[in-house]
Amino acid sequence: MKTQLSLIALSLLVAAPAAATPAAPQAAPQATPQGSHDKRADVARGKDSPGDYSQPDAGKRAQSYYNFAMGRLYEELYEASSRGEYANQAIEFYKKAYELDPRAPVIGERLAEIYFKSQRIRDAVLEAQEILKRDPDNLPARRLLAHIYVRTLGDLSGAAGQRETVGRAIEQYREILRIDPGDTEAALWLARLYRLENEHEKAGEVLRGLLEREPENEAAVEQLTQLLLDSGKSSEAIALLERIVKRSPTAGLLDLLGDAYTQTHDPAQAEQAYRKAVELDPADVGHRRGLAQALLAQEKYAPALEQFKKLVEIEPDDADNYLRLAQIYRQLHHLDKAEENVLHAKQRSPGSLEVIYYEAMIYEAQGRFDDAIRVLSDAVAGVKSQAGLTPATRRTLAILYEQLGRLYRDVENYSAAINTFQEMLKLGEEEDRRARVLVVDTYRAGRDLAKALQESRKALEAYPKDRSIRVTHALLLGEKGDTDEAAKFLRGMLTGGSDEREIYLDLAQIYERGRRYADAEAAARMAEKMAGRPAENEMVWFMLGAIFERQKKYDLAEGQFKRVLEINPRNAPTLNYYGYMLADLGLRLDEATNLVKRALAEDPHNGAYLDSLGWAYFKQNRLAEAEGSLRKAVERNGHDPTIRDHLGDVYSKLGRPDLAAAEWEKALAEWRHALPTENETDKVAALEQKLSDLKHRLAQQKAAGEAKPE
Repeated sequence: MKTQLSLIALSLLVAAPAAATPAAPQAAPQATPQGSHDKRADVARGKDSPGDYSQPDAGKRAQSYYNFAMGRLYEELYEASSRGEYANQAIEFYKKAYELDPRAPVIGERLAEIYFKSQRIRDAVLEAQEILKRDPDNLPARRLLAHIYVRTLGDLSGAAGQRETVGRAIEQYREILRIDPGDTEAALWLARLYRLENEHEKAGEVLRGLLEREPENEAAVEQLTQLLLDSGKSSEAIALLERIVKRSPTAGLLDLLGDAYTQTHDPAQAEQAYRKAVELDPADVGHRRGLAQALLAQEKYAPALEQFKKLVEIEPDDADNYLRLAQIYRQLHHLDKAEENVLHAKQRSPGSLEVIYYEAMIYEAQGRFDDAIRVLSDAVAGVKSQAGLTPATRRTLAILYEQLGRLYRDVENYSAAINTFQEMLKLGEEEDRRARVLVVDTYRAGRDLAKALQESRKALEAYPKDRSIRVTHALLLGEKGDTDEAAKFLRGMLTGGSDEREIYLDLAQIYERGRRYADAEAAARMAEKMAGRPAENEMVWFMLGAIFERQKKYDLAEGQFKRVLEINPRNAPTLNYYGYMLADLGLRLDEATNLVKRALAEDPHNGAYLDSLGWAYFKQNRLAEAEGSLRKAVERNGHDPTIRDHLGDVYSKLGRPDLAAAEWEKALAEWRHALPTENETDKVAALEQKLSDLKHRLAQQKAAGEAKPE
C-alpha cells in the first residue's frame, strides 16, 4: 500500500512537475538580522541577489519538491527490497532537491538517513569533505555533515567515539552559523550539543543570541529554560518565561512555564500555567497531563480525578493514566476502584515496576498482606531471572526487596524480613548501607535488642561516617536505657549546620524515652527554631505533644496536637495519639472516637489505631464494638502488651473471666520482653493486681461451688 501511494504521487509529479505547489519540505522563512548578511553565503548557494537569501523562488521550490518526492519513493523501494540501486537513486534525487533548497532541514535529514540506511556514511562524509576543500563556505555540504554526525550519535556505544562525533557536529554547526547567522535550526542544534558537552555558558550564549532575533521561538525558550533550571537558576528561568508569556501567551510557552514551576516544586503556580495552556489548546494531551499532575501534587483529588478520567478517554492504552487514577482512589479510600484501575494499568504495562509496586500497596491498604507479598515476591523472581545485573536492575531489586521486607516485618514475620534485607545488601554499597539499617530496625521491632546492637556496631565499623547508621545506633542506645551515651553520640554529630533539625528531633526522642522530659522539650524547641515554614514542624509539635502527655500536662499536649492538625488534618499519628489521650482520660468520648476513626481512615490496618478505637469504645461501654476492634488489633500486633491488657478488660466487663485472665497473662508475658525504655512499672503493677484479684475471685467462686451440699 505504501509503494502504491508513492507511485500515484509520482505519476502526478511526472505529468506536471512545474505545477507542484510551493508547500515544499523546507524550513519556514527566517528573517536575517540587519547588517548580518554575508555575500559569501549567496555565492555558496548560487544566489543572485539578497532577495533570494531566505528562500528559493517558486520554480525552484517546485523542482525541489519533485526531486524530494522522487527521493522518498526510491527510499521506500530500498526499504522494501534492500536493493542498492534504489538507494543510489534516492541519494541522487535528494541531492538535487537539497541543491535547489539547501535550507530545508527535512531534505538534509532524509539524505543523511538514506546514507545511513544504505551504510554509505563514509562515502557521504568523504564527498562532503571534498566539496568543503574546494568551497569551505558550501552550506549544503556542511549541513549534510552536521546531519550525519547527529544521526550517528545514537548508534555509537563508546564514550570516546561519542565525544569525537559531538565535537565534529559542533564544528559544522558553528561554521554554518558563521556563514548563515540566521539559521535557526543550526543554532538550536549547536545549543543542544553544547549542553550535551556540559558547556552551559556557550549553550546559553547561542540561545540568547537566537532569542534576540526570534524572541518567541519556543524551542529556544524551552532549551534556555531547561538550561537555567539545570544550573539552579530557577527564578531566572521562570522570569524569562513569564516575560515572554505576557507578550505571547501561547499554549506551548504556558506549558513550559508549568514545567518550570513543577521543577521548582510550586504546583499551585504550575496548575495556573497548565490550566491556561489547556484553555488555549484543549486537544493537547501534554497540557492536560501537566494540569492533572499539578492537581495531584496539591492533593486536589476531585479535580485531578476529573482530568485523569479525560486522559483515559483520550489515551485508553496509556498505563500511567490508570495508575494515577488508582493512586487517587487509594487516597480517597475507594480501594475497590483503586484495585480495578491498577489492574488496568498492569494489563497495559505488565512489567512496570511502578505498577507492581502500587498494586502491592493497594493490597496492603486492603489488608491483603499475603497478596501484597505474593506480588512483590513474583516481581523479585522476575527481575532476578534476567541475565546480568545492570545498575538499573540493582535499583529495581533494591526497591522491591525493601518493600517486601517491610511487609514481612509488618506481619511480624521477622526472620523472612531479615532474609529479604540481607539479599538487598548484596546488591552494592548504597544498597548495603540502607539494608543494614533495615536489618537493625527489624531486630529492634522483634525486641531482640542485643542482636540489633550487634548488627548496628557492624554497620558502624563498615560505614563509620554514614549519618543514618549513626543515628540508628544512637537510638538503639537510647532504647537500651543508655540515655546519656546516646545523647552524647548524637550531639557529636552537631556541627552548627542548617540541616540539623532531624538530629534535634532524634535527641528529643531519646530524652523522652529516657523520661528526661525537660531535655526532650529543649531539643524539640531547637528543632522548631530551624523550621523554614510551619508545615515542617508537624513532627516537632507531635513530639512536644507526646512529651507533655507523658508528664500528664494534658492541656499543653492538646494544644500541640491541635497545631499539627491545623496544618495537616490528615496526620494519622496525631489523630490517633490525641484521640487515645482523650479516651484514656474519659473526656469527650465521641470526639475521641471520631479522631481515631480519622486516623484509621488513613491507615485502616494499623494495630495501634485499632487498639485506640477499641479503648474508646470500651470507655463508652460499647463492649461488642470494643471487642471487635481489639481482636483486630491483636491480629496485627499480637506482641503488644497494652492491646492484650485492653482486650482482657473488655472480657472482664463482659463477664468472661477466663478469657480476661488469658489475655492478662499474655500481656504480662509481653511486658517481660519489652525493651527497657518501654517498660512501664506502674502499668505492670496494675495489671498484676487485676490478674491477682481475678484469680482470687475465681478461686473463691470455685471453693463456694464445691462447698455447696449435694
